[in-house]
Amino acid sequence: MEIKILGPGCKKCNQTFEIVKDTLVKGGCDFNIEKITDPMKIASYGVFGTPAVIVDNDVKCVGKIPTKEDIQSWINQ
Repeated sequence: MEIKILGPGCKKCNQTFEIVKDTLVKGGCDFNIEKITDPMKIASYGVFGTPAVIVDNDVKCVGKIPTKEDIQSWINQ
């Protein structure tokens, strides 16, 4: 699973990175996670609100910190 956390590095973006990482580790998932802070690269995903979460090139969350339940539903799809 390829995960990208998009955002400028603000508190909410960092919280999103940590909650996604912790949930995936606890779920025993095999994943790669990457923070993307470059505004041009963020815009290339068609995302104009942050934080945003991309899972396997699919935008899952924009403009909010996802819940653990949200993340678990992405894993189970």
